[in-house]
Amino acid sequence: MAVMSKNGHNNPAFVSDHVDNIKQQSTNKYSLELAEKGASSKAAKDPDYDPYEHREVPHPTTNWETLFHLLKGSLGTGILAMPNAFRNSGYLTGAIGTIVIGIICTYCIHQLVKAEYELCRRKRVPSMNYPAVAESALQEGPSFFKCCAPYIGTVVNVFLLIYQLGTCCVYVVFVASNIKSIVDAVYDTNIDVRFCMIIILVPLILINWVRQLKYLAPFSTLANFITMVSFAIICYYIFREPITTEGKAAVGKIENFPLFFGTVLFALEAIGVILPLENEMKTPHKFGGSCGVLNVSMVWIVFLYVGMGLFGYLNYGDGVLGSITLNLPRNDIPAQIVKGMLAFAIYITHGLACYVAIDITWNDYVGKKLSPQRNKLFWEYAVRTGLVLITFLLAVAIPNLELFISLFGALCLSALGLAFPALIQICTHWYETSGISKAWLLLSNFVLIIVGILGLVIGTYTSLKEIVLTFSE
Repeated sequence: MAVMSKNGHNNPAFVSDHVDNIKQQSTNKYSLELAEKGASSKAAKDPDYDPYEHREVPHPTTNWETLFHLLKGSLGTGILAMPNAFRNSGYLTGAIGTIVIGIICTYCIHQLVKAEYELCRRKRVPSMNYPAVAESALQEGPSFFKCCAPYIGTVVNVFLLIYQLGTCCVYVVFVASNIKSIVDAVYDTNIDVRFCMIIILVPLILINWVRQLKYLAPFSTLANFITMVSFAIICYYIFREPITTEGKAAVGKIENFPLFFGTVLFALEAIGVILPLENEMKTPHKFGGSCGVLNVSMVWIVFLYVGMGLFGYLNYGDGVLGSITLNLPRNDIPAQIVKGMLAFAIYITHGLACYVAIDITWNDYVGKKLSPQRNKLFWEYAVRTGLVLITFLLAVAIPNLELFISLFGALCLSALGLAFPALIQICTHWYETSGISKAWLLLSNFVLIIVGILGLVIGTYTSLKEIVLTFSE
C-alpha cells in the first residue's frame, strides 16, 4: 500500500484527504508531548480508560470511507511498477512473494495499531502518532531501550522524511519519463529525460508554494478520477492479447530478489498513514479484527498488485519498464493520453507528498530555530523551494524509476514497516509477558526485526549497486 507519501501514499486524493489529519493528531504531529497531554487529560484518574471513547474528531470517517481511502490509495506509481518487480522475481515467485510480503506487512500494521491502543490506555491519551508510539514503547521496555527512548522519535522522523523525499523523487522521474515518452512519439525523437525534468521544475516549485491544501483539493479530485480512467485503459492494453507464460521466467535470479522486495514494500506499505486513518475513524475498534477494515482492504490491495504484476509481466516479459505506462504502444493515441493524464495526476501528488516533508522540516526543525524577528514567511518558502530542489537534483542524478522505487522501499519501509513495529511490540509487552508468551513475543518479533534489517541492508546495497552499474556504463 507508499507518505510516502509513500510515502506517503501513491494516490492524490488519498494524500489530500489525510495529510491535514496527520498534522492534527497532537499539538504538533511530529512532536512528542505525551507528558503534557497526559497531565491535562480529564480521564487521567480513570482506571478503565478507553482511548477510543475520548477521541474528539471533527469529521470522523466511517468504516466504508476508511476502506475506500485505503483502496484508492493503492493506485499510483507503486502498482504501476509491479510488472517490473515480477521481472526481477519471476511470475511464480513474484505472486507468492507478494502475498507473503502482504501478509507480513498486514501483521506488522496490526501490531503497531494494537501497541498504540495499549500505550494510549497507559498514558491516558486519546491517540498518538508514529514517533510518539515509538518513544512511549521504548519507555515501557527494558532499561537498555529506555536509554534510547528520547532519540527514537527523531529516528522515525528521519526515516519518514527520507521516505517522503524519496517518493517525491520517484514522482519527478515518473512525470518526466511519461512526458518524454509522449514527446518522443509525437515528434519521432529521443530527447533526454533530464530535459523534461528541467521543464517541470518551475511548476513543481510553484505547486509546493501552495501553503493551504484546500486549494489543491479540486485538482486532487480530478486527478483521482483520471487515475481510475487511466487504469481501465491500461487493463485494456494488458488483456487485449492472449496471456502466455512462454518465454517468461517462473523463478527469477536470486540476486534480483532484493529489488523485488524493495519494490513490493514501496508499493504495499502505507505505514505513515495507518495511524492517522485509524485515529480518524468513527468506530476505530472496527479497524482491526479478522474481518476488519485493514484485513479487507489488504486482501483487495494484494489481489490488485498480484494481478497487475503478474499479467503485466506475462504480457511484456523482460522488456517491461519501471512503469508499465512506458510499455504502452508508442503510436496509439489512447496510450499517450493515459501517460499524459497520469503524469498530471502524479504532478499533483508531488505537492501533496512533499507537504509532509515540508511539515517535518519546517515545523519541527527550521521554524523552531528562527527568532521571532526573522522573516519566517520568506524562510518557509526557501525551505519549500530547497526540498523541491533536493528531489529534483536526485532525480536528475539518477533518472531511473525502478531503481529509485526499489531503493527507497528497501531503505525506509524495511525499518518503518517491519523492524520498528516489531521493536515497539517487544517493548510494549516486555513486563506483561513471561514463560512461553515471552518466548513467542521475542521469537516472532526478532524474526521480523532480522527480516527488516536484512531487507534494509541487502536491498539498499543491491539498489545502490545497480544504480552505479547502470550509470557507469
